Amino acid sequence: MLKILGKASSINVRKVLWTCAELGLPFEREDWGSGFQSTDDPAFLALNPNAMVPVIQDGDFVLWESNSIIRYLAAQYGGQHLYPAEPRLRARVDQWMDWQATDLNRSWSYAFMALARLSPAHRDGDALAASCRDWTHTMEILDRRLEQAGGHVAGPAFSLADIPVGLSVNRWFHTPFDKPRLPAVAAYYDRLAEREGYRLYGRNGTA
Repeated sequence: MLKILGKASSINVRKVLWTCAELGLPFEREDWGSGFQSTDDPAFLALNPNAMVPVIQDGDFVLWESNSIIRYLAAQYGGQHLYPAEPRLRARVDQWMDWQATDLNRSWSYAFMALARLSPAHRDGDALAASCRDWTHTMEILDRRLEQAGGHVAGPAFSLADIPVGLSVNRWFHTPFDKPRLPAVAAYYDRLAEREGYRLYGRNGTA
């Protein structure tokens, strides 16, 4: 049985949980992270020296980094419909997963911590304004891409890339600040909510 180490509220753990739902893959999950078992525990550090969730144990195989985990699960457990083997189709999926992990993540980090998490360490007004501008800019890129691609980020069909991107879209709608109207993103948000995995782990009231 696949074991997932990480608390269910973590956005990166939710990537893995949603992927398992798409694959119909059973798993056991243990709560690790803030508020639960400490990731500084030597037993956890032996699995991931970065002290971060998620970590998976698939038999004697241990893996960390959420995007690497979901790529592995799709490749290992019949997820070619999510992560195609054909190099150009796979590269398009990888491109948008990497964009989410770098450009999109970086743009929303400060604004999310300030406005959704109310972090005392994120009270700089100029930094907040810059983050809101950057986040809006990346979401406008996503809006144009979704309109161009025909409904999902890597093309017309749902793919592995929609899992990290979809969770970031959920975060966009749950963070309170003035936002432009992005019709393709709004339609995408509703379209993803038709998927059981997204209802369970994406659009579930948790940012």
